Amino acid sequence: MFKHFRGDLFGGITAGIVALPLALAFGVSSGLGPSAGLYGAIFISFFAALFGGTSTQISGPTAPMTAVSMVVVAGIIAINDGDIEKALPAILTVFLLAGLMQIGLGLIGLGKYIKYIPYPVVSGFMTAIGVIILVTQILPAVGYYPKEDEEFVNQFMPQAEESILENILREEAGEGILVLENFEETIKRADQITPTIMQQEAATLAAKEASGVAGTLKVLPRAFQNINWLELSLALATIFIIYGFKRITTAIPSTLVALILVSGVAFGFGLDYRPIEQIPSGLPTPNLGIFTDFSLSSVTPYIFTALTLALLGAIDSLLTSVVADNMTQTKHKPNKELVGQGIGNSIGAIFGGLPGAGATIRTVVNINSGGKTKLSGMVAGLLLLVILLALGPVASQIPAAVLAGILVTVGIGVMDYRGLKAIPYLPKDIKLGPLKLSSEVIIMLVVMALSSIWNLVYAVGIGLVIASLMFMKKIGDLTAQRSDVKPLREEAWSDEKNLPQKIKEEVFIKHLKGPLFFGSTSDFQQLASQIPDSATTVVIRLGRMQYMDQSGLYAMEEVLQDLKRKDMNVLLVNVLDQPKYMMERIDIIPDLIPEEHIFKNFKSCMKWVDENLNVKKEALLS
Repeated sequence: MFKHFRGDLFGGITAGIVALPLALAFGVSSGLGPSAGLYGAIFISFFAALFGGTSTQISGPTAPMTAVSMVVVAGIIAINDGDIEKALPAILTVFLLAGLMQIGLGLIGLGKYIKYIPYPVVSGFMTAIGVIILVTQILPAVGYYPKEDEEFVNQFMPQAEESILENILREEAGEGILVLENFEETIKRADQITPTIMQQEAATLAAKEASGVAGTLKVLPRAFQNINWLELSLALATIFIIYGFKRITTAIPSTLVALILVSGVAFGFGLDYRPIEQIPSGLPTPNLGIFTDFSLSSVTPYIFTALTLALLGAIDSLLTSVVADNMTQTKHKPNKELVGQGIGNSIGAIFGGLPGAGATIRTVVNINSGGKTKLSGMVAGLLLLVILLALGPVASQIPAAVLAGILVTVGIGVMDYRGLKAIPYLPKDIKLGPLKLSSEVIIMLVVMALSSIWNLVYAVGIGLVIASLMFMKKIGDLTAQRSDVKPLREEAWSDEKNLPQKIKEEVFIKHLKGPLFFGSTSDFQQLASQIPDSATTVVIRLGRMQYMDQSGLYAMEEVLQDLKRKDMNVLLVNVLDQPKYMMERIDIIPDLIPEEHIFKNFKSCMKWVDENLNVKKEALLS
């Protein structure tokens, strides 16, 4: 590990410097504050490198993981009356669960299957992530915070009153005192509600109403009417420096230059800007509330979200691992990488960190700066810890608008432009009336739209279902095209062309090519109705049918029963292992097809046919 110490040291330091502004920005964006992003970057970078399966990978909070985390954070905070401290144990429990799920995915060997997630789903999701980050950062970039807009908050006072009353009734129901005789207790508790409590509840509801893409778009007119020009100037200056400095040199991260320059000017000139939340000084401490305040009911609704975080982190990390492999001419270990990421996320969650994954840009920076082993990722994590301990109070003076500007550039950069540019050129394989559409474009746009305005988790699930259904239809159509039921004289393989005329007249030969599964059974079930009246024997050639599912199995059984009722001889040729095993399970073999009617090759089958047709003919003549 220490053979390449110098390169690993420089690579880790450079990657850590690149990670710093992004970690702070992702923490603020998530709703948990900059410290959560920093803690996540520290622990995930160190432990994912130590236990992972990609030597040069740098891990930490990423845009996709942060976008999904925002959903978790906002939902659980809303349930807990807008109190972050009260909601934090449940939030971190979901993050911990996601990390444990990643470890499980690695241990059971699912790392190699991540590649089967369709590209249109990933493309639509990544573009939606960009849209979400871009849109949701408009409000902090212009210095508008809905919770602090008194006129906007006052619109929610009636709802706040209802919400507080519902909470009182829910508490009483839980205590077993919600009965008619004890409404006096309800009134007594209601009398204790102060105008300040009402205002806080209304502010929480206002923030919830303005959250996400849809919420931001709703309050955008109010935001533009209440622009804080200083905050907007700081955000625009940050964006300008990030893009402009790259034209001068890429040796120094432009994001870090923008962070230091704009923050330095704002602080040095004593401008009246809004700083980020205070970053706690000292070593991070474990949040034991995860275990002491654990409540299954508060976590259960987010099980699927935790799984999404785990899978998304796995995809994000393994894609970065492939990039690292291409740059270093090495080969990563996917399952070990998932275990490492899971350990990093689990430990990070215990210490209050945001979940993360392998970060492509930081990994590329590490490799280009000389990083070659796991030590580089560990150095990056340790550097961020040193920055936290030494510069925590200084970092707390960073303007919130600067981080909003950084995130705007992240949102623009994370979109999948390759997928968007390909939209006009993808084959239009679906007809809807007069319209011709591309199934891949439909999947991408559906995932993108649903992710942006509804729910990231459900959008991915729906995208996967649509992609799977469309894929199965395509395979079914292709299989059906390649295995049409045709008479022998219209479709003859090379070893069938020189058969005697009497066999051609009395024997119907069916070729099955490709899998017989639920998408291809309908044409096969028409077999009996298409057999010529002159035929007395059906030969089914199965040498190219590698697979049969349960639907195909029962379709086969129905067809064979139909042929048996018509007193047809049915012969099977070259039955492969999997289809034969399936047919033996429900006794198609030997009940419908005896062993003597199963042949290893077409030649032996034709020999049996020739002999038996002659026997049958002689029997009729006698």
